[in-house]
Amino acid sequence: MTAPAVTLPSPMPVRAPATYLSTVDISPSRRHDWLREVIGREYADVEIEPPADSELFNEMCITPWRDLQLSAIRSNALALERLSREPRRIAQDAYFAVILLDGEYRLRQDGREAFLRPGDLSLYDAARPHRIDCPRPFRKLIVSIPRALLSERLAGVEHCTARRIAGDAGIGAIAANFIRHCTAEVETLASNDAIALSGHALDLLARAIATTRPGTCSLSRARQSSLAATKAIVERRLCDPLLDAGAIATGAGLSTRYINELFAAEGTSLMRHVWERRLQKSMDRLLSGEPCSLAELAWRCGFADPAHFSRAFKCRFGAPPREFRKSR
Repeated sequence: MTAPAVTLPSPMPVRAPATYLSTVDISPSRRHDWLREVIGREYADVEIEPPADSELFNEMCITPWRDLQLSAIRSNALALERLSREPRRIAQDAYFAVILLDGEYRLRQDGREAFLRPGDLSLYDAARPHRIDCPRPFRKLIVSIPRALLSERLAGVEHCTARRIAGDAGIGAIAANFIRHCTAEVETLASNDAIALSGHALDLLARAIATTRPGTCSLSRARQSSLAATKAIVERRLCDPLLDAGAIATGAGLSTRYINELFAAEGTSLMRHVWERRLQKSMDRLLSGEPCSLAELAWRCGFADPAHFSRAFKCRFGAPPREFRKSR
């Protein structure tokens, strides 16, 4: 007699554990360099201005949240600045939604300033120059959102940085409270629940951020989808030195003129976007210490001419790749 079949439960997705980091575990003389290295690794390369009248203290709890990353941060007074001379890392190509829980917070980017009160939200581009000033102890939450993910949901998001979103009413209050509750319970939730909630969090944040978007910079959903599809083609074929506007347009089923109109809304063009992504890729590989010749590195990043690659790299980052590699 055949034994009845046993239906096994589907395996639960595994959620990566939270990472706790604190200056408490570091000697005072090393805290500045340690914190700068940690922030540079986990968030963005910044310069740190520690408090003048108190010790440097900062602690963070970083939790992977499906495609997002959720951080709870507590700190003494601090100022952070990302300068235009600093290279961008592909892994940090993200927008940060910040929710202030306690203290004072001033965010500056793109010629705008946002002064946040506890409960308020704002957004900034982690890969571009910005400055954050917190003149007294503060607590905040940061939701790290990959650029492509937010751009797909919100056309013109680049015009929404450093704008205050009130957290005491409306969609801002709903989004901020939802993120706060998720932060408090994320480690107690089943993996499936945590994953589902991350999608809701992203939708709420996108709606809240959309309230700050100037009416002149919106794209239709169809144009937004076309832009995202074009960027995906660029990423897949970035290492092909023969990639050109015609090949991209053919792959996307669009005209090059239309594609350039889409990129013009972001202040660039199709091939400038390709060029920038290739340079970012080469920088990321140099930072990773990838063992290969510079000629091979250039080819892997889509540059057919190593000399041309070297000149472009120096123009973008201030030093030729050979010198940059030695300095690292």
